[in-house]
Amino acid sequence: MAKPVLLTVDDDPEVLRAVERDLRKRYADRYRILRAESGATALRSIETLKRRSESVALFLADQRMPEMSGVEFIGQAINIYPEAKRVLLTAYADTDAAIQAINHARIHHYLLKPWDPPEEQLYPVIDDLLEDWRANHRPAFDGVRVLGHRWSPRSYAIRDFLARNQLPYRWLDVEAADRDKEVRAALDIVQRDSLQVPATTFQDGSALSDPSQSDLAAKLGLRTNATTSFYDLLIVGGGPAGLAAAVYGASEGLSTVMIEREAPGGQAGMSSRIENYLGFPSGISGANLTRNAVTQARRFGVEILTPLEVCSLRVEGGSKFVKLSDGKEIGAKALVIATGVSYRKLNVPGLERLQGAGVYYGAAMTEAASCKDEDVYIVGGANSAGQAAMFFSKYARRVIMLVRGSSLTFSMSQYLVEQIKKMPNIHVEYNSQVTEAFGTDRLEALSILCATSGETQRVSAASLFIFIGAAPLTDWLTGILERDEKGFILTGRDLMTDNKLPRGWPLEREPWLLEASVPGVFIAGDVRYRSIKRVASGVGEGANAVQFVHQYLGTV
Repeated sequence: MAKPVLLTVDDDPEVLRAVERDLRKRYADRYRILRAESGATALRSIETLKRRSESVALFLADQRMPEMSGVEFIGQAINIYPEAKRVLLTAYADTDAAIQAINHARIHHYLLKPWDPPEEQLYPVIDDLLEDWRANHRPAFDGVRVLGHRWSPRSYAIRDFLARNQLPYRWLDVEAADRDKEVRAALDIVQRDSLQVPATTFQDGSALSDPSQSDLAAKLGLRTNATTSFYDLLIVGGGPAGLAAAVYGASEGLSTVMIEREAPGGQAGMSSRIENYLGFPSGISGANLTRNAVTQARRFGVEILTPLEVCSLRVEGGSKFVKLSDGKEIGAKALVIATGVSYRKLNVPGLERLQGAGVYYGAAMTEAASCKDEDVYIVGGANSAGQAAMFFSKYARRVIMLVRGSSLTFSMSQYLVEQIKKMPNIHVEYNSQVTEAFGTDRLEALSILCATSGETQRVSAASLFIFIGAAPLTDWLTGILERDEKGFILTGRDLMTDNKLPRGWPLEREPWLLEASVPGVFIAGDVRYRSIKRVASGVGEGANAVQFVHQYLGTV
């Protein structure tokens, strides 16, 4: 297979040669470096590459070119290679234009001339962009294939599990078997082994019929067994807070294990774009943020066990032990609970029966391509709903947001509100709610009540995505840790009543800021009472929890 292309464009021959030289020096072993002296020439080159089915990983274009500026070139080039990373080369005087290009032309980064030394000014930026591109690039596929029906809840569950664990797969719709050779070949394997769909086929020619999460985890090499039974630090939950705790704990010398019941990243990992996370001016997807964090954690030696569910907690002396869904038990000196929250179910007739068959909780990005040219309905008015609306607007004919309130500004970040206003195919219906869902094998229609007029309208619908608040996953802690009436875990001063230590607290000191009602158990992220429901705050609490872990370990 041909190497992916890095294309640099500049009308100044000296600059063009310098860029090409520096790119070749570092990337020629993995990429093909091409250059063009104008935007028009570059466009002709990438059209030729497209006809040859070659991949382009990056455009690096100078802004000040006659006839066609760098931004104008990139604006046309992304129609041919939308997944290519985009970098603008500019002079210091043009930085304002470059920042505007990030906001409006979807430029990923800008570089100032001169970029010497490239080891500091060029390569770190290009390295990060190419790593992201490789993570999302889908070359000629030779891996897991999922064969099933679009409206099968089990087919959806398999795809969702693979996607959330960032395991590459190809979705094959059985309905296309008569016109698609790849579908036909996969179906032949399934029929050869007398299996039923949904099924997964693998590179070695084997197949599994309706595999469970544990079946897939075992087949694809996910770790579900700990290497030992006792650690310095045990983390329950693999969202941003749990991952941050894992990175900081392991990097500071603690033997660390993290247990996640579904997939690392949590709800943040399902986000199509997080645009207000510090250090990423053009935003970062939840999947990329999760991938980077998982890589970082593993580099420091964190054991990540998934998919495993924690069923109970027991405390014995200064040690904490969790019992897993497979019956095994793991202990540690200190425990960080970062289980996050799950979306609340919408109690509406018909929805539960159609879950996974047109009705989805959270941003089921695996369904995006299937929603092309359809109407997509989204319930909710907070950031997660807004991010999903922006994502699905790239595929759907229309995205209709159903919001119970009279405005988005009370529950959504302003940058998202502004983005939604600018998208012509996103329509926000205020004071509206779903009252019933219809369909036999899949979602076919919805009843929507307008609270203002009191009228109920029935509309055709194939896809409904629900984001209606969060509930903590803490039932397994009943009788062990103090929680509020909603299940959020109390910590620090929130455990105190009339300045008295919490019931059963064995120490003379007060519980620390993130410490629960059992010494040495710390809470981070959305599951904590009064926490700020943001990715950055979750990361901060996860990191801070480790500092309290060190203080605690210094006393036992």
